[in-house]
Amino acid sequence: MTREVLGKKIYDVAHITGEFLLRSGTISNEYFDKYKFESLPEILGPIAEQMKELVPEKTEILAGLEMGGIPLSSAISLKTGMPSIFVRKKAKEYGTRKLAEGSDFDGKNICVVEDVVTTGGQIIESVKELRALGAKIDYVMCVIVREEKAFENLKSANLTLLPLFDMKELKSLA
Repeated sequence: MTREVLGKKIYDVAHITGEFLLRSGTISNEYFDKYKFESLPEILGPIAEQMKELVPEKTEILAGLEMGGIPLSSAISLKTGMPSIFVRKKAKEYGTRKLAEGSDFDGKNICVVEDVVTTGGQIIESVKELRALGAKIDYVMCVIVREEKAFENLKSANLTLLPLFDMKELKSLA
């Protein structure tokens, strides 16, 4: 599936209008319901196929952020053969009390995987915690970047954002 056809499919399936409160605290009259495209294998598979090309060369482990980044990192893992970890917004308060489940990531080069990025706030918080646990993180991949300021915000945390699409492009493909 071409990138353009994939972008149109993502837009058609996931773009909804109304009034939505974003994690950043802003109100938007449009929203990409990521679970609409992540739950469909006929879209998730091609997304993973396209995103595997974005994986930085020295990446050893993919890190899917709760909750939308987890199916994406799993799908990309299947395409690349690279292991992945599943990162919670906060460490469990019971059992193993881990922030991240899966492969051992201490000292490893990790690429964070997220679905839709608006400002990057949760990514920055999660990366800070993962780095404190020994992860080496320089890159974040996402399916859709909503706002340009996400690039600046992530850069200030020494992170490079690698989006598959931005909002303007998805709208142009609709």
